[in-house]
Amino acid sequence: MPNPRLNVARQVLKARYFIEPLYQFNGLHYIYTMKILRTPDERYAGLADYPFNPNYTMIKTADGSELRIHHLDEGPEDGPIVLCMHGQPVWSYLYRKVIPHLTAAGMRVIAPDLVGYGKSDKPAALEDYSYENQVAWMGDWLENNDFNGITFFGQDWGGLIGLRLVVNHSERFERVVISNTGLPYNPNVADDVVKKIEDFRANAPTPSIIEMQKALSAMADSDPAQKFAYWQKFCWETENLPVGFMMSMMLEQPAAPMQAFKFLLHNLGMTNPLPTDVAKAYEAPFPDPSYKMGPRAMPSQVPMLPTSPSLEAQGKAWEFFSQFEKPFLCAFSDNDPVTRNAQADFLSKVPGTKGLPHTTIKGGGHFVQEMAPDQVAKVIVELIHST
Repeated sequence: MPNPRLNVARQVLKARYFIEPLYQFNGLHYIYTMKILRTPDERYAGLADYPFNPNYTMIKTADGSELRIHHLDEGPEDGPIVLCMHGQPVWSYLYRKVIPHLTAAGMRVIAPDLVGYGKSDKPAALEDYSYENQVAWMGDWLENNDFNGITFFGQDWGGLIGLRLVVNHSERFERVVISNTGLPYNPNVADDVVKKIEDFRANAPTPSIIEMQKALSAMADSDPAQKFAYWQKFCWETENLPVGFMMSMMLEQPAAPMQAFKFLLHNLGMTNPLPTDVAKAYEAPFPDPSYKMGPRAMPSQVPMLPTSPSLEAQGKAWEFFSQFEKPFLCAFSDNDPVTRNAQADFLSKVPGTKGLPHTTIKGGGHFVQEMAPDQVAKVIVELIHST
């Protein structure tokens, strides 16, 4: 017999977690207009190790709104283009250590900020941040800048969105390098698992930052969709997502006493206690919680379940990559619990992976650009030179 409570939960979750813009109410159509926020420039003044000049592109959204997208453009103008895309909850600051290695090797580095992140504009509503919106926005950005002959590098959401750009604009790309990312497509998840995850999202209390971290650390061991649901729920339901604090704790790994003290201050209500330069930089794009809708919403757009509105598009993307013969290199780290072994699908299904020196990034963690920038750059440069 159907469970009415779970049926209600599914309807709620469709609205709360699988976000689709609404253009109709009680049979009446209306015009949806985005509210768009723009971080003041002074928030970026004096950031450590980020000496790069900004570049801006205006695009039009489906509702006619204008979005300003920021990108870095470093290195020789006539050098091979390397498109470096970041994930959630970071921005192009993530590539500050990789860029000097690439430009020294003669590469031209293009590093955009996704909409909702960094110096790019930030739609203010959670429902604006669908996977398909991000793909469309960044596709328009790519076309407007007319970049060609691209070697793509993507990690985390940078891979999810960037790989779809390769599908939609394949003539512009010559090579692909991915690290700690994926192209999720899960049409056959058992119904009881789907119900369990949906019930958890709808009814469980918001996990603490410690509970969320424990779940993510066990993702590769079993039930990845159920473990990842902790991250989705934590981000969605934490209004003032502690982006700078989380990135600092993950990347800088302070000594145990300082770590305990910072967690105590955080638990007492400080979003970014005793911030380091790294913590300040990753918190900089967000003057207040209203600017954080992108980082809050995007984890719930990862299509881990067959109920995802992106399921069909992901299936078509895999059909494309099953015939993709251009160089496609995997460079995953040896200690990222979130994407461990995720390269296996690419290595088995993408023809362009054959015969390439797929690399394990040593000690790269999840954000390899921070923890192993020299290794990341070496992989990219060697692939370009060898192909």
